[in-house]
Formats: sequence, structure tokens, C-alpha cells
Amino acid sequence: MIHDHYLSSLFKPASVAVIGASEEPRSVGHLIFRNLIDAGYRGQLHAVNPKRETVLERPCVRSVEDIGRRVDLAIIATPVRTLHAVVEQCGRAGVRNAVIVTALGPTDSALERRMLETARAAGMRLLGPGSLGILRPADGLNAALTRIAVASGDLALVSQSGAMCSVVLDWAATHHIGFSSVISLSTALDVDFGETLDFLVHDPRTRYILLYVDRIRNARHFMSALRSAARVKPIILLKAGRHGSDGTAAGDAELADAVFDAAMRRAGVVRVQNVGQLFFAARALATGFRPRVEQLAIVTNGAGPGAIAADRAGDLGTPLVELSSPAQTALARLKGAGVRVGNPLDLGGDAPPERYRDAILALGEDPAIRNVLVILSPHALTDPVDIAQAIIDVAKQVSMSLCCCWMGGGQVAQARNLLDQAGIPVFHAPEAAVELFHNVSRFHRHQALLLQTAGRSDEAGRGGSGGARMLVEALLNQRRTVLSTMEAKALLRSFGVPVTQTMVAHDVTEALFVAEQIGFPVVMKIDSPDLHDKSEAGGVRLNLSATESVWSAFHDIVGTVRTRHPDARVTGVSLEPYLHRPHGRELRLGVFRDPTFGPVISLGAGGAAAGHTADRAYALPPLNAVLARDLIDSPQVEALIAGMEGVPEIDRDALERVLVAVSDLVCELPWVRELVIDPLIADEDGAIVADAHMIVDQGLPAGSDRYAHMAIHPYPGHLIQEWKMADGRIVRVRPVRPEDGALMQAFFDRSSPETRYFRFMEQLDELPPSLIDRFTQIDYDREMALLAIARSDDVDTMIGSARYSLAPDGESVEFALVVADDWQRFGLGRRLMGALIDCARSKGYRNIVGDVLSNNPKMLRLMHGLGFELQPHPEESALRRVVKALHG
Repeated sequence: MIHDHYLSSLFKPASVAVIGASEEPRSVGHLIFRNLIDAGYRGQLHAVNPKRETVLERPCVRSVEDIGRRVDLAIIATPVRTLHAVVEQCGRAGVRNAVIVTALGPTDSALERRMLETARAAGMRLLGPGSLGILRPADGLNAALTRIAVASGDLALVSQSGAMCSVVLDWAATHHIGFSSVISLSTALDVDFGETLDFLVHDPRTRYILLYVDRIRNARHFMSALRSAARVKPIILLKAGRHGSDGTAAGDAELADAVFDAAMRRAGVVRVQNVGQLFFAARALATGFRPRVEQLAIVTNGAGPGAIAADRAGDLGTPLVELSSPAQTALARLKGAGVRVGNPLDLGGDAPPERYRDAILALGEDPAIRNVLVILSPHALTDPVDIAQAIIDVAKQVSMSLCCCWMGGGQVAQARNLLDQAGIPVFHAPEAAVELFHNVSRFHRHQALLLQTAGRSDEAGRGGSGGARMLVEALLNQRRTVLSTMEAKALLRSFGVPVTQTMVAHDVTEALFVAEQIGFPVVMKIDSPDLHDKSEAGGVRLNLSATESVWSAFHDIVGTVRTRHPDARVTGVSLEPYLHRPHGRELRLGVFRDPTFGPVISLGAGGAAAGHTADRAYALPPLNAVLARDLIDSPQVEALIAGMEGVPEIDRDALERVLVAVSDLVCELPWVRELVIDPLIADEDGAIVADAHMIVDQGLPAGSDRYAHMAIHPYPGHLIQEWKMADGRIVRVRPVRPEDGALMQAFFDRSSPETRYFRFMEQLDELPPSLIDRFTQIDYDREMALLAIARSDDVDTMIGSARYSLAPDGESVEFALVVADDWQRFGLGRRLMGALIDCARSKGYRNIVGDVLSNNPKMLRLMHGLGFELQPHPEESALRRVVKALHG
């Protein structure tokens, strides 16, 4: 089913009114109205100005209410004092959308609220204030405050900064790059990134998306839309504010940026760090430059430039590929006294075109080499143009990603133009070229992370967290928010995290008996809800091996803590076995609640070596084994856990399991505000929690979505069900997972031509891999696909599926249902649809909608029985539209 997106009237308006249109050449209203005329806007165009009868020889009305018909888009370019009155007029006139070009100051927040309330009451959407406007060159729509001629293309630009829009448009015009859309959000008072990305996902003219981000209002919607778009359209993103220039403390800004970076890895986008990188990445994607691995080979005619490139690769963590023996042998045969075989490969200052060509061909024979950076520095005996032509010719013969750096100025300008025209990225400096490789190659790694589905998918997912939820609710009912170590470990243990046994003693006598029960040696720690860092407070004693030492340690700990922290509440001490792990590494595994993205998991050094933000790796839950391993493999963690002389590497699988279990805890317990596991002791034999601190709060309001606290929706394991059919057979129903491709392919292969036709409304002889990916890799926040699985002889067989996806109107979902031929007439389709309807209703959607072939009477009868209204299809006589209201 294809409907217009609900923001189509904003971004593809059939009628535009410029309020504030003027004859004054330097006015905003004049420039925008002139742009619309010059661009050849094909819709209805209206000028609005109470002081004019015509503007640029076009009729002008006094008020938008005088137009006499409903307008899709109003561009408001009037003084601040008039804005609210103009928005009221637009509301009364039935204007669907308004772009407020007028910028507001920091003291105008009350005006913003009044305008938003007025617009919402009228059902009108607002873009801005302070928006540069909107461009859709292919539609002749240039409703933007710019003097730059913008060509049509397949690149979309969405920016919160009007200045950044102007910069990018100017650069693009210089490099002959066109746009499908340019959308300036500015403060995003109403329409924001999430909704705009929704529109661009459905826009057939958009192939690539550039984003400039200042801030995010709705992380769930932003991440859901971003991940949905990134599955089909490459996205390059630039975000400012890494160092707190807006008044945020530097440490807080650094942490917020690290969290944002972690979110972008999960979103499958390319994040760049500056405007230059944004331009280069956009240009590279537009020319088809797609390095798929991070390893890099460098070919140069000078040791210095090669070393500079290698240094920058090291800074970014981009590895230089190790040349194979056959490659080294082939390169050693290159003619030239200055040739030095290695990586970088130095061809000598006088390298002719043939030497460059032969070197690249030799590298192309090495299967490990997929990316090559070719550097040329001017030399009296080299011809930059001839070498550039040699690179262009050899690029057609090898299956490698080539990028060039022609250093210098006038001597190499013609060669640079030649490479640029051939679609080969070319730079002035080696650092910029390496940064491009780094950014675009990370795109493919992030795409792999995007496809990962994480969350509890076993039996535990259907209620295994119920006991933990009860424990937290009991604490909150007692108005307690800080858990004791014993309570924190109990919650961790309920999710499968290995923990040391901990028992609390309230006085010295209890401590003596508890120590005997646990068995010597023991560790004693102060038990206080007010003390987070027990070591700093003097409240930890290790390796107590006898009753006498326990007696002494109790009095010593309590006395020291009361001296250092006289106001702290001391409830006693906790005791646990002393762990003798000679190869153990002390790690710090933390969870905190980011104000934008919600729960975040951090991992780094623990104990006395615990560092700061830059010393830890961060990830957004939910995690699965692949995502946990990505966190473990980060440079901050790798250095801590790798083996060294005399010390074996830790058990990475054990650490991976702990990370996934903590992620499950975070997903299922929205009350967790902070969790610190320090130390988490890991060695070659496993990983175990020695100490833990946890703070909880009231979490989400009653009635909230189960995972509303998460920026990324986890796998909804709570939806797993088992049904006993009327004939006694057992059917397992669960949400789809990415690894279900083989099940779907087998289902399609077994389906009759009629079943295939009724499902896809066309005759399909095979299911394309792209469609299988689309069906199995879904975003559970905006889509759902329930599979019915039958098991026989320990083999799972898919026997049916019901799915919905978000409709372009943003309020409804579109469904599809299919049941295997040999399972039809057993009530499976009815039960699947009932479960799917329950999912859609719980998400708050207004309607569930589907298209059914008119010659499919069984489906039409089923829909009627489920309460769907059968309607004529608005476009196809061979179809019926079926609609069911989910509320009211």
C-alpha cells in the first residue's frame, strides 16, 4: 500500500503563501517570493502583505484568510511582534503547515509556546522558528532564504542550523552536486528530525541523507526513524557541541558526546567530526566510493607524506594492512632505485605512471587489500597529469576502493580535476584522505551493528524478570531508592550475572558468625546507603583470615567511617569470600541514565585504576553477543583484557555473557537509575561481580510502554506465546528475528502460487534476498512481525506470519497476513491477526489498515469477522481496503 506521507503537504505543497512578501529587494519576504517564481514553482503561489496589492507583478492579498481556499504551506516572514497573530490567522484559514523564517531570541520562549499551542489547536504543523526554509528542486520549490542556485539530485540535507545549510549548498553548487530536499529545522519547535526522516524514508527521490544536529528532543523517535532510514539510505551526520561550548561543563559535554557516538554506531550512520569531512563523505557516497573494510594500504612517492598518512591512520585506529608474501615479491620487482616495499609503499620521488600502475595491480592481487590511498607529491621528474590518468585507467581493472591525495597547488590542479571528474576522491592533504577512508569504512561496520537484534528471546523473556520486578517494587513501596550490596547482587543474580555471596552483619557478633559461615578468608565492607565509594571512605578490609582479624576489622571500619563521614548512616558491614584471582583484571561496568538517550552501559578499568569518560567504552542497550563483543573489542577495553607475558587473556565469552545479562536487567527494570559494578573481576576462568551499587527510582508513569525508557526497542520476548490448536497441535508464536531468513525462504518455497499471489498481489517465482532482509530486520518500535512456528522432529517450520508497519500518516499501521496452505482453515490466521491487533493497540495506533484482493473471499470474510470495515479501494478496483479502528 502506498499513501502520501502525512508531511507531504509540508515538503511537497500544492499551494504556497508567502506572508510578508515584499517589493523591497533586501527583505526576507522579497527574496523567498522571488526564489519561488524563479524556480518555476508549479503549484498555486500567493503573496500576502496588507500594504501591497501586487508583489513582483503577482496579485497580493491583505491576509492569508483572504485567499479563499485552503493552503498547504505558509511561509511566515514577518516581524516577531506579529508572529502569534499571523499563526492565528493561518489556523483560522485552515493552513496545513507553516514555516516560520523569522528568528526568535532566548527570551521568546513564551511566544514559542503560544504559537505551538495555537498551531496544535488548529491542526497545523510548524517548521522553525528561525528556519532557512525548504527546497525541493525537482518540484520547482525554492521556499528558502538563500541566493544559491540549487540543482536537483538525490542527496537530502536536513539541518538545525540555517548557516550550515548555506555553507553546504554553496559547496555543493561548486562541486555540481544536487539535492532532492533541503530542510532547515532550526529549533524544531514542532516538526523534528524523526518526522522529517520518516518522510525521507518514503521519498523516492532521496538516496542519501546529510544531517546536521545540534540537539535531540525525542530520542526514541529520532533513533527509530534514523535506524529505519539507515537500513535503506546511507546517512552522514555531523553534530556540534563536543566540548561544551554552549555553557555545558566540559566533562558533561564529553560524556554526552561519547553517548551520542555510541547511539550513532547502533543507528548505522557515518558520523563525521567537521564540515570538511561532511563534504568529502557526501561527495564520496555520491560517486559510489564504498570501502567495506577498515584496513588500508598506502602508496606514495615520498616517505614523509606516507608517514603523515600512517600517523593519521594510527590516530583514528585505522589499521594498515600487512602485505602478503606474494604481494611483497611482486612489489620487489618494481623498477626504480627508490622503491621501498612496505606499507606505506614508497615508489620513490621520480616514480613514473607505469610504476604507480604496476604497484596498484600488484596490490590488487592480494585478497587482503581492499582499500588503497595513492599519494603524489610534486617532483621535477614526475608528471601529475599522466600519473592521474594512469590511476583512472587502473581503477577500472581492480576491485579495490581507490582514493588519491595530490599534494601541492598549481602544479597538480589539473590532475586533481581529472581525478575528480573520473569520480575518484582526491584531496590536498593525506590526513583528509585517511579520514574519509575511516569514516566511510565505519559505515559498513555500523550497518552490521544496525542489523543486530538484541533483547531477551528465551523463556525468560516471557516473564523471567517478574521476580526482579517484584523485588524493586517492594523496595520502592518502602520509599527506598539505594540498594544494599546484598540487594544489588540479588537482582544481578536473578538475571544470571555471577556474583560473590554477600551477607550483612549488623554488629560484631553477627560478623564473627557470618565469617565462619562463609569460610575464611573473607572481605569486609561498610554497609551504608550514603557511601558510594567504600574504599575512599575507609570502609573496606581484604583477606581477613581469622576470627580475631574480623573482630578488629569491624571496629576499625566502623570507627574510620564515622570519623570521615559522621553524617553517614551505618547499618553494619557486609562480608563475602575473598577472591584469590592472581590473573584477575578489575573492571568497572556501569549503567547510568543519559538525559537524552536513557540507559547507557559503560565498561572500563575498575578499582584504583578507574578512569574518566575517555577511558571507558559506551554502548546503548539492548545488547546481544555481537554487540557485547563490539564493546569488548573497543580500544579502551581491549588494552585491559588482552593477554601479556605471563598473564593469559581473560575469558571474553564470560565477560560477554555478563554484559548481555546486565543489558537484559536494564531493559526489563526501568526503575534502575544507576548501577556500578566495581570491581567486576575477570580472568581466564570467567567473570564475577565482587561489589555492586544500585540506585532506583519510580521510573516510568503508569501505563507507559514496557520499553519506553529505551532509545532502542529491544526484542519483545514478552510476546512469545504457545497456542494449542483445536486439533491438539502446538504452535509457537514469536516476533521475527534477523536470523529467520531461512525459515521465510522455506515457507515461500512451499507456498502454492495462489497463496503467493494473494500475499504479494503479484506472481512471484522467487523471494529476493532484499525482501527477506526487509521482512526479518525490523524496528520493533514502528513495526511488528509475528511468526507462527511448528516443531516436528526438532525442526522448526514457519507456518504463518502476521505483520504491520507504520503507515505514512504516522497514526495507522498497515498489515499483511499469510498462512501456509496446509494450515489454512484451522483458525491460525484469526489468532495471528488477533495477536497483531493487540500489539498495535498497545502501541496507541489509531487504525490498522490493509488491502485485500477482491477475488480473495476467504480473507475478506476473515477481516469482516474480526470487525474490519470493508471499503472500496481509492485507486485500484481489483482491491478492497479493510480498516479497523483500534480505540473507541
